[in-house]
Amino acid sequence: MYRIGELAKACKVKADTLRFYEKSGLITPSIRNESGYRLYGEQDRRRLEFIIRAKSVGFSLAEIGELLDLDTHKAEVTCQEVKAVADAKLAQVEEKIAELMRFRRNLRELSEICCGEPRSAEHCAILEVLESGAPGQHEHHAHD
Repeated sequence: MYRIGELAKACKVKADTLRFYEKSGLITPSIRNESGYRLYGEQDRRRLEFIIRAKSVGFSLAEIGELLDLDTHKAEVTCQEVKAVADAKLAQVEEKIAELMRFRRNLRELSEICCGEPRSAEHCAILEVLESGAPGQHEHHAHD
């Protein structure tokens, strides 16, 4: 049996992280001893490792909870159901990547329209575009 600090150390997480997962309902200590200490067994260690691995590939705590439920009832669920959870996360990640690529493109455009001189920003093209609300419809103003 592991005490909370021992299990956290064995899985290379902080005890506070383990407590947070417990409060989130993802893991429950096997027992509490007479002194009230949480005691975790090997099954709890495997569950924590599952949580850590799922988190490392981007699953949210809610999604991890869903995966843990599927894992607990794997005899009654199909691979198709498990794959659907992974595919939904993949679609979210791809959407986020596309959004980040748009951000990068727009920021690059903003950076390119600015002269970058160490002068007053009264006619800064970046600020003018952001004030006008019309990205892509800007004129480059050279400083006098």
